[in-house]
Amino acid sequence: MTATADVVVIGGGAMGTSIAYHLARAGAGRIVLLERETALGLGSTGRCAGGFRHQFSSEINVRLSLESVRMIREFSAAHGLPLDVHAEGYLFLVRDEAAWAGHRAAAAMQRRLGARVEELDTAAVAALVPGLATHGLVGATFGPDDGIADPSGLTNGYATLARRAGATIRLGEAASAVHTTADGSAVTGVQTPGGASIDAPVVVNAAGVWAPALAASCGVDIPIEPHPRHVVVTSGFAGRPERRTLVIDTATMFYFHREGAGVLMGMPRRKDAVATFETAVDDDWIADELLPTAISVLPALESAGLARSWVGLYEMTPDRHAILGPVEGLGGLFLANGFSGHGFQHAPIVGKVIAELITGQPPTVDVSALRLERFARGELIGESHVV
Repeated sequence: MTATADVVVIGGGAMGTSIAYHLARAGAGRIVLLERETALGLGSTGRCAGGFRHQFSSEINVRLSLESVRMIREFSAAHGLPLDVHAEGYLFLVRDEAAWAGHRAAAAMQRRLGARVEELDTAAVAALVPGLATHGLVGATFGPDDGIADPSGLTNGYATLARRAGATIRLGEAASAVHTTADGSAVTGVQTPGGASIDAPVVVNAAGVWAPALAASCGVDIPIEPHPRHVVVTSGFAGRPERRTLVIDTATMFYFHREGAGVLMGMPRRKDAVATFETAVDDDWIADELLPTAISVLPALESAGLARSWVGLYEMTPDRHAILGPVEGLGGLFLANGFSGHGFQHAPIVGKVIAELITGQPPTVDVSALRLERFARGELIGESHVV
């Protein structure tokens, strides 16, 4: 175990590896990343759908996406490492007039910030993704630069780059507590379950749904809850969409995209609003609620078989926005948590911004509105486009 470091990063998902790489690249000194599992990306990163998009309802999320999507799409060219990327768009289907007004307003904001977003009528939707049920459709928004990428490829790609830049990645090494000075004004390192410790003046908590427990060890309360989300992949079937466009039915937040010979799909359950770490697959819910909804959106799915399914955990905050940056009153502690379902796609830019904040550089994106203290101040930000 390394006894000292300049920065300890906790969490080996896409977020943690991106932070470790950008810190090492910025010359932040000795960087140690701790991952509790025996491999990287086995938490929420490895269980996500892999989507990336510009279509959010808040300006800060759009600004993060503008930078992060570019970094995802240019990853292989910039770093010489393989990454499977398909930019075939996100399509939001809206079947309610009031909701359509909100989506149009969001699309106007997205375009104002520089994102390409189109508003489509029923005929254009049917032409883009043949076979969709378009009855009752009021309109749709389409982001042609949105798409899908490989979470494992991005995570391990950043890990490779981090190691090349001199960072140390410790697999099977958890952080059980964050140490602070006697007066609690600054961090001094981390404790591991085996009794060893790493002394460091800077600690980055990127531990996903386990971040609150780690933060509590140094007296910091992070308002994050684990919410389970099912993901189902089907076998091949006649009428499978040819495009890999990610389609979202906003009335139910059911989504799907082509995956291999079939589709990958999911949607929130009503009971998922209850915080739990439970990741057992609910086959009854899939049969009784997910599949009927899926068929109502894409009727051809009636002939599909189920190939596999799993449950991942969203790290949800009260306003569905991330918690980023330093913690007021506790020097050296930085947070990168609470992404509420869009952590994978924002991992590239968040890693860069966290490294800039730690090394004293002007951040590429101003994330001051996402600091932890906004909750105590009542300065929450709304995000309605949570998929």
